Amino acid sequence: MAYTLILSTCPSEESSRKIARALLEEGLCACVQMMPIQSMYIWQDKVCDGAETLLLIKSKSALFEEISARIVALHEYELPEIIEIPITGGLPGYLEWIERNTK
Repeated sequence: MAYTLILSTCPSEESSRKIARALLEEGLCACVQMMPIQSMYIWQDKVCDGAETLLLIKSKSALFEEISARIVALHEYELPEIIEIPITGGLPGYLEWIERNTK
C-alpha cells in the first residue's frame, strides 16, 4: 500500500478544523496536524503576507483525488494549496495505523 502526506493551508484555525474534521469523519485520512504559520506569497500580482494554518494530512495515496476534491469543496480560498508528498518509508506500525484508520 502507498501512503501520502498532503499539505494545505487555511486562512484560519476555524476553517482548518472544519476541513480536518470532515476528512477524518469521512475516513479520508488517519491524522491531520495543524500548525500556525506566517506565509508570504504572490497573489493577483501582489505580494501578500499573512497568518495561515498549515494542514499536514496523513492518508493513502489512492485517496488523494477524493481528499483534494473535499478540500476544494470546503475551502475558503479561490485556489487552495493542495500538495501531495509520497511517503517513501516509515515505521511499519505507523503505516499500518494509517491503513486501519482510512477507508
